[in-house]
Parts: sequence; C-alpha cells; structure tokens
Amino acid sequence: MTAHQRGILDTNTVILLPRITDATALPTEPFITAITLAELSVGPLVATNDSERAARQAHLQQAEADFEALAFDADAARAFGQVAANLRQSGRKVSARAYHALIAATALANDMTLHTVNPDDFIGIEGLDVIAVPHPDTKQPTT
Repeated sequence: MTAHQRGILDTNTVILLPRITDATALPTEPFITAITLAELSVGPLVATNDSERAARQAHLQQAEADFEALAFDADAARAFGQVAANLRQSGRKVSARAYHALIAATALANDMTLHTVNPDDFIGIEGLDVIAVPHPDTKQPTT
C-alpha cells in the first residue's frame, strides 16, 4: 500500500483509531475536519448514561488535543455543491449523509485523501480519493 502523507480521518476512523492495527492505511500527517469535531460534540449531549457520556467526551477531547481541525470554509462550501450533486446523481439522499458530504467536501477543497473505515459512505463522489482503513472488528485475510 502506498503511504499517504497528508490525509483526513473521517469521524468513525477517529473513534476507532486506538484499535486500528493497520497503520499503512493511515496518513503520516493526519487531519480531521471541523465537521468531525461537530459530530463528536453531539455524542456526549445525547448519551443515555454517565459512562457513555464520559467515553464520548473523552473521544471529543482526545480529537481536539491530537489533531488540527480543517475549517469548513468557502472552498469547502463550493466543493460541497459538487459532492451533493454527485450524491443526488447516484440516487443517494444528501441529507441522510450530511456529515459525510461535508467531510468529503473539506477533503476535496484541501486536496487530501480521505481515510475511512466506511468507504461505502463516500461512493460516487467524483475526485475524492478514498482510502479504506480496515475496521478493527473485521477479520482481515492473511497472506
């Protein structure tokens, strides 16, 4: 697998990061987006018990401490138009994938790869370089 220097981790990848064992699927210089911080910020507020709330708060604080968050700026807003159009053309509802679409737009605007444990979430987005990160709960074939 080719090493990717700069890349964006999507939200699920950030959450699973401590358990991911295949470092070759990760960028050597990882970033997150402000959208991921927004998504992680919801978690503690909607948690149904104290231990879940604490775990989600810890994910948020760790992400804030470990990564530079790329802003959703004017370039990302323009890229979002393309992402939304691509999703609609492929028959997918943009509203159901709003966070994913905004993260994809930020990756496009910053000309970065997107590293995700859920590559199917980003199918059909033209120009987006998606790197599949093996999910830690999925048994990988041995060679």
